Amino acid sequence: MQRYFKLILIILFSFLFFSPSLSKDVKEVEERAKISSQYKWNLEDIYANLGLWEKDFKKVKSLIPKFKNFQGRLNFSADILLKALELKDQINQINDRLFVYAKMHYDEDTANIAYQTLASRAETLNAETIDAFSFVSPEILALSQNQINSFYKKEKRLNFYKQYINNIRRAEKHFLSSKEETIIAKTLEMGSSPKNIFEMAAYADMQYPKIKDEAGKELQLTPGVYSLILETAPQSMRREAFKGIYSAYLKQKNTFGAVLYSSCKKDEFYAKIRKYSSTLEAALDEDNIPVKVYDNLINTVNAHLSSLHRYMILRKKILGLSELHPYDLYAPLIREKKFEIPYEKAQEIILQALSPLGKEYQEIARMGFSSRWIDVYENKAKRSGAYSWGAYGTHPYMLLNYMNTLDDLFTLTHEMGHSAHTYYSNKGQAYLYSQYPIFIAEVASTFNEVLLINYLLEHSQDKNEKLYLLDKYLEMIRGTVYTQTMFAEFEKKVHELSENGAALNSENFSKIYFDLLKKYYGPDVALDPEIAMGWARISHFYSSFYVYKYVTGFSAASYLARNVLKQKPQAQSKYLTLLKSGSIDYPLNLLKKAGVDMSSPEPILATLNTFENLLKELEELLEKT
Repeated sequence: MQRYFKLILIILFSFLFFSPSLSKDVKEVEERAKISSQYKWNLEDIYANLGLWEKDFKKVKSLIPKFKNFQGRLNFSADILLKALELKDQINQINDRLFVYAKMHYDEDTANIAYQTLASRAETLNAETIDAFSFVSPEILALSQNQINSFYKKEKRLNFYKQYINNIRRAEKHFLSSKEETIIAKTLEMGSSPKNIFEMAAYADMQYPKIKDEAGKELQLTPGVYSLILETAPQSMRREAFKGIYSAYLKQKNTFGAVLYSSCKKDEFYAKIRKYSSTLEAALDEDNIPVKVYDNLINTVNAHLSSLHRYMILRKKILGLSELHPYDLYAPLIREKKFEIPYEKAQEIILQALSPLGKEYQEIARMGFSSRWIDVYENKAKRSGAYSWGAYGTHPYMLLNYMNTLDDLFTLTHEMGHSAHTYYSNKGQAYLYSQYPIFIAEVASTFNEVLLINYLLEHSQDKNEKLYLLDKYLEMIRGTVYTQTMFAEFEKKVHELSENGAALNSENFSKIYFDLLKKYYGPDVALDPEIAMGWARISHFYSSFYVYKYVTGFSAASYLARNVLKQKPQAQSKYLTLLKSGSIDYPLNLLKKAGVDMSSPEPILATLNTFENLLKELEELLEKT
């Protein structure tokens, strides 16, 4: 994701018969030093050596006092205001490079003390810059509109900052005095503690047990191995892996409960101090999104849960299970086959799938594959999951934990969407407006996934393969629209309880999470008691009210991708313009210009209708089998 925060026309997948042993699929996680450099990102493209990082670190430290000299003077003249904002951009741009470099080194090996120290220093410096900038918004708010207009006339270059200044003034009532803003800025490093503690507990310190595969061979559980087992192994092994993973979280349930509660109280503090009516309103205001968009999403999805319940019944029937458990939800419906997609083959497929976006877009993806933008494979103590990140002035980067599965193909496609978005935005915008809003970020990533699944279905020649892919498409919508909406509802509930004075703990969180699972998945899924701890595994809960953007992003992407695939006039050019737009306007406005209105429930309903149509197609194809 952004700052702080994908050759042939016939698919050459290798289908392998399922083996009762995972020994060929699951290897011991390697030490990072043993992985070939071609599969590791090249952070030297940011800084060739640590000495250059230290040089920039010192530079930012030296620029901070110079910036503070502008305090109390922004109203003196247009020239002073311009120079202050330009210096702020300079400091931020260097600081971004420092932070991204340090954090990505940390993410590649979270147990490395040197990287932990580097990341900690970067976080501290980041907090210092935020502290130094704390007077800017209050002083801009203190200017009258007449004074600002006169500044624009006297210094034409200041007009570049109009959107930035207008965005500050839009939230005028939520800014405090300069002294109060300074105090708030000094709390930000402390405010990041819940997320940092979660990451250390979940990534660096978590001890997972070993389990045995069907051949009796011991396997060390890791998040990546667990995902592979859920997709490929028999039910007995899936069950053992499920219990093994959750046993590790249950041992630390009180820690995770305390950390999440602390995160809720942190969110509540910042919302109250800035005079928002709720933590939800505060979180959405950054992108200028009305609360009704969030509420409409939850209400619309809740009104269409019957289709998800029907899908669960169908999965249970096809898999031939007397009970359908959470660890059965990722098992392919066509169990005797699986997709084996080596990383090199994934690149070929993705490049072809992205052809509707044109040669330039394909070339950007090709650069990403060949120029070491990507950290491909899992290694010991590496951060789990995947992301795209980067700093202005350098190319984007992607973190993966690639395991040769179909899901990994989609993850790579997804992250390439983010990276291409970053590439276009950085090329199309100056630094200040290059960092596109997260609300739009998930459109670019999911757009690629929609292109990929449509490509795979279009070129599928085998009935079983098509069944598999239809189920995959259904799973995309289930995992994004239904699951992330459930997460969004969980966040809303726990924050509301916190704001109303409830003393939350792991038991409260587990009950809320378990009850939501029952509502969303219906009576035909047998919920094992361990699944109630599922909330403890979700890192996005420490970036409050983020997950709903996956749903809005998926729905907007599906809508726009359908227009491109149908070759509607200007659909492609409008979409690429969106990618180049950064943050020059508010996200709802940018999306409307691209052809989709996210203030309306229509895109959500269109996605839920797609789910219903895919379900019917799957049922009809099964009747013919």
